[in-house]
Amino acid sequence: MEINLWELWQHMGFAVKCVVIVLSLQAIACVAVVTDRLVLLTQSGKRARQLAELIQPAMVAKNYPQALANIAELPSNHLGQFLDTGLRSFLGRMQAGDTGAQAAEVARRALERKGDALSRDLNRGMNVLASTGSTAPFVGLLGTVLGIIHAFKLIAESGSGGIGTIGAAIGEALIVTGYGLVVAIPSVLVFNWLSGRIANYEAGLLNSGGELVDQLEIESRNQLAAQAQAQAYAQPQAYAQPQAHAAHAPAMPASAPPSAPPPGSSERPGLPSRGIPRPSPLRR
Repeated sequence: MEINLWELWQHMGFAVKCVVIVLSLQAIACVAVVTDRLVLLTQSGKRARQLAELIQPAMVAKNYPQALANIAELPSNHLGQFLDTGLRSFLGRMQAGDTGAQAAEVARRALERKGDALSRDLNRGMNVLASTGSTAPFVGLLGTVLGIIHAFKLIAESGSGGIGTIGAAIGEALIVTGYGLVVAIPSVLVFNWLSGRIANYEAGLLNSGGELVDQLEIESRNQLAAQAQAQAYAQPQAYAQPQAHAAHAPAMPASAPPSAPPPGSSERPGLPSRGIPRPSPLRR
């Protein structure tokens, strides 16, 4: 059985033709979205791998300004934008005088906001696939209903209900239903496949951001530990300096022991003489 699509198109009613045009536009939009997302994911994945190899030495050496310079050298990609946001937030807060822990916390919140923005960018156009997959069968069914209504109009005009009268109209209506299913089924399959790829790509970005925040927090804790160790080492040194000065100071002369009073003296040893007059002997 051969189906001449052009002939079917010529015999379709105006309403059925509008349904076919809508389904065709949905199919074209789905093809455009799939092509755009595939190109974006392929290019971003390739550039992300190049960027990871380029900035790895600077990140290991904790040379964050050099890492920012390396990010600027390559074309724009999602991983570069993600890391650039976190590093700039961290360095900016450190220059403002915040501690390492505070700067790392600010960088973490900046990465969360940037991750949401990148997720919206990666999922741009996916609603077209979802809408097409869910509505195309019903749009095709609408075309079938309109085709059957057109067939009943032909019956009313001809006055007979033979298959030769309504067969072509019923066939057109059923073909529209099939066309809706042909548009909807691939849209649903491609939507699920692309959603999985985008989710894996987003997970890679989140892992990279988490590793960056972990490195910044570990570095801040190491700095705090080094500062505490330096302070603990400086306190004994400051306590030992007064003792060293006291050891080198000249010794004070020892006081001489009190001398014993001469024989026959009524003064007690160690007590000063108060100059009390002695009583005169009694006269007889």
